[in-house]
Amino acid sequence: PEVTINKVELAPLQSTAVEHPVPKQSSSWTEKLKKEMYIRQMKVEKKLANTCHKPRVEEMKQDVKAQKAQRVHEDRSSQRKIMQQTIQSNLECLLYLRQPEEAEKLLLLYHSNPMKRKLLNVDAYNVVMRGWARKVWSFWGPSAAVILVGLGPLVPGFLIGKARGVLRPNLDSYAVLLECMTQSQSSTKAIWRCVQHLKKDGFHVDELFQKCLFEGDEKEKVLKAIRIIQPDYQLPSPPKPEICKAALLKNFYSEKEMVSYPKLDFTVQELRERFQQQLEMELNSTITIESVESTKPLTPQAIKARQQLVSFRSQWRDAILQALQKSKHNMSQVKTMSGHSVLYPYLCLLPDEEYVDIMMQTLNSLSPQGESLAVLARELGSKVYNRYLTQRKLHSGQLKKVQEIYEKYIHLLAKDTQPSEYLPREYWEKLVAEAGYGPSLNLKDCSWPYVLLMRLGMYLLEILVHAVKVPRNTLNPRLPPKLIPVLYHIYSFRSSWQVGLIKPHPIFSQIVSDAAEAVLTFNSSAIPMLCPPVPWTSPHFGAFVLSDTKLMRYVDGAIQHQQLLDQCPQVNLHPVLDALNQLGNCAWKINQPVLDIIISIFNDKGNEKLDIPPPVSEAPKPSVSPSSSSALHKSQKHELLLCKKKAAEMHSLRMDALYKLSIANYVRDKVFWFPHNMDFRGRTYPCPPYFNHLGNDVTRAILLFAEGRPLGPKGLDWLKIHLINLTGLKKKNALQERLDYANEIMEEILDSADHPLTGRKWWMNTDEPWQVLACCMEIAKASRSPNPAAFISHFPVHQDGSCNGLQHYAALGRDLIGAISVNLMPCSVPQDVYSAVAQQVEEFRKKDAEEGLRIAQVLEGFIGRKVVKQTVMTVVYGVTRYGGRLQMEKRLKEIEFPEEYLWEASHYLVKQVFNGIKEMFSATRDIQNWLTESAKLIAQSGRTVEWVTPLGLPIVQPYYRIKPTVLTCSMKPDTVKQKNAFPPNFIHSLDSTHMMLTALHCFRQGLTFVSVHDCYWTHALTVDIMNKICRQQFVALHSQKILEDLSKFMLKNYCSPDRESRALWQKKLMEQLSNVPKTGRSTEWELQSSEEVWK
Repeated sequence: PEVTINKVELAPLQSTAVEHPVPKQSSSWTEKLKKEMYIRQMKVEKKLANTCHKPRVEEMKQDVKAQKAQRVHEDRSSQRKIMQQTIQSNLECLLYLRQPEEAEKLLLLYHSNPMKRKLLNVDAYNVVMRGWARKVWSFWGPSAAVILVGLGPLVPGFLIGKARGVLRPNLDSYAVLLECMTQSQSSTKAIWRCVQHLKKDGFHVDELFQKCLFEGDEKEKVLKAIRIIQPDYQLPSPPKPEICKAALLKNFYSEKEMVSYPKLDFTVQELRERFQQQLEMELNSTITIESVESTKPLTPQAIKARQQLVSFRSQWRDAILQALQKSKHNMSQVKTMSGHSVLYPYLCLLPDEEYVDIMMQTLNSLSPQGESLAVLARELGSKVYNRYLTQRKLHSGQLKKVQEIYEKYIHLLAKDTQPSEYLPREYWEKLVAEAGYGPSLNLKDCSWPYVLLMRLGMYLLEILVHAVKVPRNTLNPRLPPKLIPVLYHIYSFRSSWQVGLIKPHPIFSQIVSDAAEAVLTFNSSAIPMLCPPVPWTSPHFGAFVLSDTKLMRYVDGAIQHQQLLDQCPQVNLHPVLDALNQLGNCAWKINQPVLDIIISIFNDKGNEKLDIPPPVSEAPKPSVSPSSSSALHKSQKHELLLCKKKAAEMHSLRMDALYKLSIANYVRDKVFWFPHNMDFRGRTYPCPPYFNHLGNDVTRAILLFAEGRPLGPKGLDWLKIHLINLTGLKKKNALQERLDYANEIMEEILDSADHPLTGRKWWMNTDEPWQVLACCMEIAKASRSPNPAAFISHFPVHQDGSCNGLQHYAALGRDLIGAISVNLMPCSVPQDVYSAVAQQVEEFRKKDAEEGLRIAQVLEGFIGRKVVKQTVMTVVYGVTRYGGRLQMEKRLKEIEFPEEYLWEASHYLVKQVFNGIKEMFSATRDIQNWLTESAKLIAQSGRTVEWVTPLGLPIVQPYYRIKPTVLTCSMKPDTVKQKNAFPPNFIHSLDSTHMMLTALHCFRQGLTFVSVHDCYWTHALTVDIMNKICRQQFVALHSQKILEDLSKFMLKNYCSPDRESRALWQKKLMEQLSNVPKTGRSTEWELQSSEEVWK
């Protein structure tokens, strides 16, 4: 059953409709739609007639037809892939349940229908044959013959009916056939024929063991079959590792000299024990930890609420289990593969109790405001899928092999082993190659399509809604003891869309609130790892030991990203994989003194000024003064609405802080790791979602490097400079001036460190108060040590970019003036682009004021850095003049600008800011316009925008026009989003490329390095080395012909090479893509000598 969300058009408030001379409106919405489309078509034809002569009109019409045909083809192709994935997952599921007979019936159901047969691919037949191999079935029967006919049969008596074959066997087909032969003790002649046809189809026997994925002892069975006809056959030697030849890393991978990569401060035995702890946590799927609120004293009300919850949960668990079993029984009686019966095999993959656990976990984590139906369904379906994957890894022998290889892998990282020249990925691949026999580390593709995950989740959600009930008189004994649902399905509006929500009954929310439970339950993947992550070696393998993790994050239902990664040669992905491994191998620990202070404030009603959210009990209460006045009644309703909104926001912020602090408290005495993956642009993120170094000021303040290093001769100075950077003061001053200022205020720094809550509290009045406090404590300990240079520091020092997006634009366009303003050129003092633009705008204002422009005169004294900063920052992300005006208006309100001039002043300022940036960054707008227009034409042709980063990472923008159904397979490019997002996404991809280059070279030189996008962290000892590497890699990146390479890639990807067959839209697109923006001729990029690129 499809779940739909209807789109509802809402007219803007207080707007009047504009009347047009259109035909009389019909009550039928279909008639309205027809008339609207007719009018639109008439407008198009009229425009064509007015602007083009007849032959030109015909050419444009043919062009539109060609684009439409291409879109239809791509749409059908996408739907076909989704259907194939669904069939494949159904067959894999039945095979896992040891029901090969049912898998065969399902395959025959599709095979017997000529239309449905088109949906079958060779992998579907391979799955069924694997079932035969495992059941020791003979495959000479009539049903087997029919299935093998679909594969393109080979010889009579073995695989019959060659002329009727529709699919060509692949390597997996031959591997599973040989396995079947081993199981059924086939004749030597039959095996010989099979191998001959394998060679005739262009394969080699060695490829069976080099390219096929095996589970359990499948590889041994195939080898046994081969040795029947070739007794002396030996497994092929592991292929020689390919060397990445990316221009930016031509020396990185080819250098042969010994490189000593950094070791972790653990022995082999310690790492082995940590791996076992991590494995146990992942096998349990979830982990329950103490809440930081557990230290608060219990009230009688909380005790009673907890007792009620224990009783109710026991009843609900029984009710859900009974409802699930009853529903499964009813499904098992259905003989067709339609409707809910399709889900039946997926409800048998796990014990019934595990499905109940998953549903109970969802119920317990539901907020009082409710959650989107689609989000909950996706979450439930994904949890079932992840547990199924874990079981498959156990049954296939993959987990055992991972354990064996990890035992050897930790020798690369441990401190009590010899140094090695291998990168983590290279060493893991070497160990895998040496292992030879046994299952493959990658499972055969068994991913479930988005539609299936949603349907399964909807089914479980339906059970949850109907089974879980609570007495109505739970909180009010005077009410009748009628059972009422705990969960309700309601509808709400988000923008112009009507969406389904699942919301808990207030009785349940009140009990949970009163109970203030002392424990929290998380998925194991939400907790930092207790051992170093498994290195990424492919898009399908890396990060957690068992938990399934995608290399690239993407929107639900989008499959293009994974297809591009799979099609990309693996060697091209090596730099990206190695950079992610480097970031993930950084070990962390907790800054316990800072954490304890934060928890004490959190449990004492919080502090909004310090970004510690107060509890909901501190939310504003509505006035309850009764009044008969209608106006007052409306105002009270409005006040009540605002109070509810504020309470909901406070609850959300409070729970977010509770999760972060509770996880931090759980790992307070542990060393831990954050495995990383990336988004579609290549920007990297830690996999654990709640607590990581990408968090806010509070989270960053409680994180330290697990590895300590001496400060060295300049380390204490860097700590002091870092402290001043965190305060937000002295932004325009040179580094030496910032250091001098830190020395002047040492008394305040030490007071903050010694008496954070009882002293003068200087740290509280800074931009990043908690990081400032943590830095004050580190400086105090270092300065009081006998030898500060020898003081072992675990503190991360940050180096942040100067408006990083504009830095990339200035480098792309070779804008000399712009490069100076964003610190790409050597200067005596750090440059501040925001102040430079503000100064430029002030010059424009003065000139206009002298010429008598009223608004320029009114703005005197109001133009400053804060007013223009947001607009300047977002210019790189394609902000429009309209959006910029709204930003200006908001900033002017903050500085109490006269309200009657707000609109005119904001309109004037945004115009002048754009003019100022255009003068300073002359080529930036040209580059942005070229990227935008190129993306627009590509999207209009029915294609999504794709490109490849200078490191070889393929990228596609995941912006599609969403149909008004949740369970849709069809996704067409959203032209507006594709064109508006291309410039910022392209810059983000360059930014991530620069970060990865820096990470790899820092790793090679033995530095600890992590990043928060364009903010790089390392020890105080190695700041200067990291800065040098950062500048070198920025120069190397922008020494490439980035825009020219982008143009060549897009011309090859989107334009037909055949000049005669090019449609009009292709000619226009080709002209646009070929017209690469001209850049400045300056070659004086002396970044190596600039000390202020990062500050």
